[in-house]
Amino acid sequence: MRSAWTPFVPCVAAGAAAVLLCGPPGVRAATQAAASPSTTYRESIAGTLVGFDMVLVPGEGSVAPFYIGRTEVTWDLYDVFALGLDKPADAESADAIARPSRPYGAPDYGWGHAGYPAISIAREAADAFTAWLSAKTGKEYRLPADAEWEHAAALASRPTVSLDQIAWHRGNASGRTHPVSSRAPDALGLYDLFGNAAEWVAAPDGARVARGGSFRDPLTGIGRAARTIQDDSWNERDPQLPKSRWWLSDAPFVGLRLAKDK
Repeated sequence: MRSAWTPFVPCVAAGAAAVLLCGPPGVRAATQAAASPSTTYRESIAGTLVGFDMVLVPGEGSVAPFYIGRTEVTWDLYDVFALGLDKPADAESADAIARPSRPYGAPDYGWGHAGYPAISIAREAADAFTAWLSAKTGKEYRLPADAEWEHAAALASRPTVSLDQIAWHRGNASGRTHPVSSRAPDALGLYDLFGNAAEWVAAPDGARVARGGSFRDPLTGIGRAARTIQDDSWNERDPQLPKSRWWLSDAPFVGLRLAKDK
């Protein structure tokens, strides 16, 4: 049976130091320490209250310095793209931007929407989203390269904080995603790089690769070495022929995180 998809209206507080995660009771305001503009910045989406933070990752070896999202992309941000919330109320119903079709079932699985990571996102949809965001902001946003993600993951590891403290995994997630930044930050000041939702990366061979592990994986199966390649089971229940290029009916464990060249 096709489930209704009823997203929350995005609500993100302005300001570089705090992001308000609006949603069900228990979703808290995540206060982030102010940092130098050279190491972090906040992006806002024109015509909305939605914004997100980017953090500078130092380069090393063959990996040049780059910016990465402080959190996974949330529904607050993805809904602006998917539902056309950036269009004026009196705009024509159609525009030149290809946007996701209505999903089969509820892509958030009813676990939570505002402040939660966007999940069930197909790789093609992730690429279309970053293209839309780049055009919207005038900055070239993209998915992290596989090597960039792994480099960030190495720097994010902090000996004084256990992986269990910074990650949602099978042992503590109760079989579902949770609001972003509701665990402790890692050494780079990022949230949920490991666990919660696995994250699409751009692999050099073009493979559909997600990194970091997710809420469904055991603690030993998440972290900087976690790497999963998409297979047919991720979209098994989708009855469309051809199957949707926007949504993954059976992969509520996959989301994305933004990257940008310095």
